[in-house]
Amino acid sequence: MNKPAPLEDDAPSTKDRNFVTALARGLELLRAFAPGEEYLGNAELSSRTGIPRPTVSRLTYTLTQLGYLRHNTRLEKYRLGPGILALGYRFLASQGIREIARPFMQQFAEATDCNVSLGAADKTEMVYIESCHGSGPLIVRLDVGSRLPMATTAIGRAWLCGLSESRREAVMADLARAHGADWPALEKGIRRSQEDYARYGFCLSEGDWQSQISAVATPLVLEDGAEVMAINCGGAAHRLSHSIMIDNLGPRLKEVARRILGELEHGTG
Repeated sequence: MNKPAPLEDDAPSTKDRNFVTALARGLELLRAFAPGEEYLGNAELSSRTGIPRPTVSRLTYTLTQLGYLRHNTRLEKYRLGPGILALGYRFLASQGIREIARPFMQQFAEATDCNVSLGAADKTEMVYIESCHGSGPLIVRLDVGSRLPMATTAIGRAWLCGLSESRREAVMADLARAHGADWPALEKGIRRSQEDYARYGFCLSEGDWQSQISAVATPLVLEDGAEVMAINCGGAAHRLSHSIMIDNLGPRLKEVARRILGELEHGTG
């Protein structure tokens, strides 16, 4: 796991007088819990976030009092608390696009025996806010809340393609800082996806994230570009050849995206 830069007082983001460093640090602690990890101690949280351990101790105490963390006295470690779940459900409930998109996504998932997901960006990752599965035995099953790297996945690359040029380059700069020495190779893959998007209207990831997984994705640009999401279709690489994704899944996914956007426009018109 890449260690994020600590939030020092002279960091560019904290030069803004409206920026509350203590709040930012508390949120960074909550982000430090990776999928599948139940407990983290103050030392681990400090190492992952770059926040000094005495500050981490005060923050974990406060977050525990507020219900966002729970403390295991036997292990002397923390786990995410029910307050996080409440926030997550409130966010999902506010995303009306999920209810509109799900029938189209489920139909497509069943027709292709693939995993079809809708994602939004969170820093340098994509988070699934809706996910549908077919019924076949070879499906990659990733559910709501799954986090995927932006730089190597079709859904992340598609999201980047949906941004304005200035916003995209700013995110690319964040990705470069996050990935360090790995960035030149990752950037090459992203630029290739931009070429694919210009040519086909969708992006590909063929074993770039995980060797056994391939996927195709396209952006969903909402509210005249004010909000961008992305939708993907993925599965086992040995099932999804390059030609299948280019000639079949990609065009069909674009049609699913078009229908979702049409329903959104009709519903708000």
